[in-house]
Amino acid sequence: MHKRLIPVLLVVGAVSTLAPTTVSAQQTLNFSLGVFVPRGEDARVEGDVISANRDFLFYDVDDFKSASVGGEWLVPFGQYFEGGIGISFSRKSVDSVYAGFVEANGAEIEQTLRLRLVPIAFTVRALPLGQSNAFQPYIGAGLAVINWRYAEFGDFIDFNNNNAIFNDSYVADGTATGPVVVGGIRFGGQSLTAGGEIRYHAAAADLPAGDFYVRPERLAQGLPPRVDLGGWTYNFTIGVRFGR
Repeated sequence: MHKRLIPVLLVVGAVSTLAPTTVSAQQTLNFSLGVFVPRGEDARVEGDVISANRDFLFYDVDDFKSASVGGEWLVPFGQYFEGGIGISFSRKSVDSVYAGFVEANGAEIEQTLRLRLVPIAFTVRALPLGQSNAFQPYIGAGLAVINWRYAEFGDFIDFNNNNAIFNDSYVADGTATGPVVVGGIRFGGQSLTAGGEIRYHAAAADLPAGDFYVRPERLAQGLPPRVDLGGWTYNFTIGVRFGR
């Protein structure tokens, strides 16, 4: 188990142990629907392949904005705190063409980039007005474990071989960890809650250097390309309460 997960899991375990002893405590199964917005180009990690590809492909980083769906189990401990374990899913395919290059017949050289994120978030939240108040603002932080997959497929130009055009696909996946922060407002009843929240997570992962574009300055230093996985998620939430 990843060492950074141990303290978070201990907190969640404590939450599960303490919750039944709280008279007014109700657990919540939360569902979310929202939009994931990737970090802007000026804020992305050094060597990010999505930024680097814009040297020769037509698209914007903002094109990777995507729908996000998720679920979360929230367990209160005490009147003013709760812990949560949640998972969400987003995926976006972005079509692009090469800038300044075309096929021999004048057709565009087309390529697709795809990014999939499945963050698992372990969070602890504070509710300043308490669990029993119908109006419940909250703020929290924790650890995100992000399963990711990044792919490029379609037509490519071999700039080291007389600009030869070939068709291929390159795929990389893995797991990365990083901090997550969350803030929102919900309106709580005895059996249902509804509200809105903003989440931010930050993480990045290395890519195989032989398969993806590396900026010349990083290539000279022997550094691999990276993919920035960070961004903001804006959610509408609805929850089902159960327990005491």
